[in-house]
Amino acid sequence: MTDESARDEIMTATYEALCEHGYTELTTQAIADQTDKSKSLLFYHYDSKDDIISAFFDFLLEHFDERLAASQELSPVERLAALVDWFLYDPDDDERASFHTAMLELRAQAPYDERFQAHLRRSDDALRAAFEGILQDGLETGVFRDHDPAETATVLIAALDGARIRQLTMDRDAYLEEVRSGIANVVVADLLVEGESFPERGTVSLEAADAAAGDAPE
Repeated sequence: MTDESARDEIMTATYEALCEHGYTELTTQAIADQTDKSKSLLFYHYDSKDDIISAFFDFLLEHFDERLAASQELSPVERLAALVDWFLYDPDDDERASFHTAMLELRAQAPYDERFQAHLRRSDDALRAAFEGILQDGLETGVFRDHDPAETATVLIAALDGARIRQLTMDRDAYLEEVRSGIANVVVADLLVEGESFPERGTVSLEAADAAAGDAPE
């Protein structure tokens, strides 16, 4: 275990090192170089690079939960749009693209590493619960027609995952906007009651909702 300030510094350094080097080229020295700490001090707080990455998953989940909590003031339709756009980020955002490329490399290790697989399952469970919660709220407030939130959440996550993986691996940025359009015009349009509409891109965002909590890596 480590104190909170040291943990936050190391986690932020891990994010920056992943953006710069990717996962396969990531070393503890690369993480240490992003801090004012030595490599030996990193090992004072964590036993190995894998322990740092494991803690980093927890760090990301905590900030995801904070963003969701900060967005509760938004309507269910706005929260759904914010979560979709959080996934389908601007392809010109080189930092986020670099980070998610590194995370894609890391995900490729999961079939061979049970600990990484467990973290990814937790992340998937959190994302699924977020979508299902928004969709259920929309049902209860009467802005969504009757549907199965779990089934709809599964379709949305599959579409979003597919768009981002294709954009990153084939450099086809058009997938992001095409999938957003499909979600808005095919999936969500069928959910919305008369008089409701899906917000345009950039109208709402999880980042804006989380501003009060301070900036943090995705």
